[in-house]
Amino acid sequence: MSETYEVTVTREGKWWMIEVPALGDDGLTQARRLGEAELMARELIAVSVGKPLADITVSVHVRLDAEGPDLAERAAKIKQDRELAAQYESASVESARALAHEMAAASVPVRDIGQLLDVSFQRASQLIKS
Repeated sequence: MSETYEVTVTREGKWWMIEVPALGDDGLTQARRLGEAELMARELIAVSVGKPLADITVSVHVRLDAEGPDLAERAAKIKQDRELAAQYESASVESARALAHEMAAASVPVRDIGQLLDVSFQRASQLIKS
């Protein structure tokens, strides 16, 4: 059964300090790169509690200093915003493609389709051909 440990990662000089409060005074290690922090924390926990690495999960909270806000939360929000933007972009391309097809079927010139869609006539042509 997997147990989740809270982990706080803070920047100290050239190192990321990794703290696992559940381990008390022994719950500290470090990593050179942020990408190494989760594995380093899991390895520390596995050795400290005598469990297989596969049974250890962590919830990582990244801060520039001990009192600072959780940067991982902000990064997750940015990722969510990017995913939403990609969905909107995909939907807008599909809508533009449908409108371009409709206009081309009505014999509207490609340059006029591009003008209406605010794209180059080359892009309008691509939309029509796709």
